[in-house]
Amino acid sequence: MKEISNTLNQVARGNAPADLILANARIVNVFNGEIERGNVAIYGGRMAGVGDYRQAKEVIDLAGKYLAPGLIDGHTHLESSMLGVAQYARAVVPRGTTAVVTDLHEIANVCGLAGMKYVMDSARRLPLDVFLMAPSCVPATHLETSGASLGVEELRQVLKWRNCIGLGEMMNFPGVLSGAPDVLSKIELFRGKVADGHAPSISGKNLNAYVGAGITSDHESVTLAEAREKLDRGMYVMLREGSSEKNLEALLPLVTDKTYKRCMFVVDDRSAADLLNDGDMDAVVRKAIKLGLDPVRAIQLATINPAERFRLDGLGAVAPGYTANLIVLDDLSKFVADSVFYKGTLVAKGGKPLFPVGDGRRLRQLRDTVNVKPFGIEALKVPAHGETALVIEVVPGQIITRKRQEKVKVENSPSSPLIRGVGGILPDISRDILKLAVIERHHATGNIGLGLVSGFGLKNGALASSLAHDSHNIVAVGTNDEDIYAAIKEIERLHGGLVAVAGGKVLASLALPIAGLLSDEPLETVVDKLGKLEQASARIGCRLASPFSTLSFLALPVIPELRLTDLGLVDVNEFRLVE
Repeated sequence: MKEISNTLNQVARGNAPADLILANARIVNVFNGEIERGNVAIYGGRMAGVGDYRQAKEVIDLAGKYLAPGLIDGHTHLESSMLGVAQYARAVVPRGTTAVVTDLHEIANVCGLAGMKYVMDSARRLPLDVFLMAPSCVPATHLETSGASLGVEELRQVLKWRNCIGLGEMMNFPGVLSGAPDVLSKIELFRGKVADGHAPSISGKNLNAYVGAGITSDHESVTLAEAREKLDRGMYVMLREGSSEKNLEALLPLVTDKTYKRCMFVVDDRSAADLLNDGDMDAVVRKAIKLGLDPVRAIQLATINPAERFRLDGLGAVAPGYTANLIVLDDLSKFVADSVFYKGTLVAKGGKPLFPVGDGRRLRQLRDTVNVKPFGIEALKVPAHGETALVIEVVPGQIITRKRQEKVKVENSPSSPLIRGVGGILPDISRDILKLAVIERHHATGNIGLGLVSGFGLKNGALASSLAHDSHNIVAVGTNDEDIYAAIKEIERLHGGLVAVAGGKVLASLALPIAGLLSDEPLETVVDKLGKLEQASARIGCRLASPFSTLSFLALPVIPELRLTDLGLVDVNEFRLVE
């Protein structure tokens, strides 16, 4: 390392040849917000300097193309792509993403430390920097059953891992506000490192207490006023644009000359289909530019800002001493990567990866994670406690839900014709009130949470998934119990996955055998099967563009207002189980 630094110094001074010179570039300077012309000299995977460099083993003439830092996603959950790590890199690196900050609480909720190690180890040989924010909430709450638990002692081990840079999103905001000792001890363990937040709708004195505990970012703002208050109180505001969570347009006015240094783009959760067809961080940058943000400012929010927030020294800029993670673009406004360099090596060209992708590690304990206690169809009965019941209302384009009290159909009621299904409360297809079930799949406890949901629009059949944030039990929605039951049994047979069922028959499916979260198939195959699942969902009446993404969040008891876990309905605002 010392030898490389000494030679890098000589290259910078023009006294030694570079490994590579990227010549005649229009360089995006994220420090001053300007475009400058020049050559970039690279040695040992790092940039030696920007200027009039000519001596190198290889010279690539960019002929006036733009040269920008590789994009950094400041908050994502790799598992939500449903791709193995190598296939995830195949999807994002050619698009210009060269670093991600990930909170692996999805796979940690299923497999604990073993799942996290699998992801981090799989990423080591890929041209993608993966930085870990240690999951702070496994399980996310006491209101669900997860496959594993990470306490202070487990996090103490993770803190010593290579590339562990901080504490992941603190979803247990009630624990922070009440001063729960186990929550505060986790925050204290990471004192001196960064700590991410998860603070939907928290404001006023509660926000003061949350920030004062040492939590300095948030990605859950859905209104401009909410985001502005968090920024005013010292938080970094993450402008999120994922597959289900689309907040960019609402929050973009927050970005001004006075505030932009405290803002950054993130995706949080992005599906394999969106990664392949639309892109990753590049898609967020493109949309921001289309909405009127200056292209260089947009690049700053996806490069130097997350690098400085997460203390990723040497990333996020085109400058001397920085790692040569770079993207070449023909047009800043269109923002489509022509070439991608990782540590000075060309790793993608024309949207295609140039690096080898292996199968990755195959751990048996990650491939046998669906463990459901046998049950009969009668267990799906929803008891009626009067003429009305709580209904979870899906909000299109968001992961928040609304809590509604609705009149419901009850079996054998004279005013309600009996439709297929076992149970006191019947789905009301004409009013789009369907049955929702969450089945515990880690410890075979036999827990089954039952409720009602509106917003899917199914006319028949059922959908089910073992990817259900954050504990990832099996979640199913349907118009009748027979199809719901059949969908759950198919998930068991696949050892995890997504399925669409109608008339007792499987219409389409995608197996996710790694922790019930990840596929072991190529990106294109996963996207093809996802497309067939969405087509099958549409054929049985679903009106949501991404039904399985929406379904996966209905069991997440940390996002307002009403959710369903294996323990029952959860009023998130009151943070308690309700009938």
